Amino acid sequence: MKYAFIQGQEAHHPVRRLCAVLAVHHSGYYAWRREPHSKRSQDDRRVSVLAHQPWIESGRVYGYRKVCAP
Repeated sequence: MKYAFIQGQEAHHPVRRLCAVLAVHHSGYYAWRREPHSKRSQDDRRVSVLAHQPWIESGRVYGYRKVCAP
């Protein structure tokens, strides 16, 4: 969230100053810009897509028993 804010404000303020104010390191911000979605985030999205249809078919009921039931 902080990095997205910095990205939105970098046209108006220096990145290093924004990072200092938000207590993040500028190298972390630049690493985030190169690859904004971590492997974990990508895996979470993939699982969400895979689980969506069974969730709809289960009557939109939460819980692994209802979603995974044959």
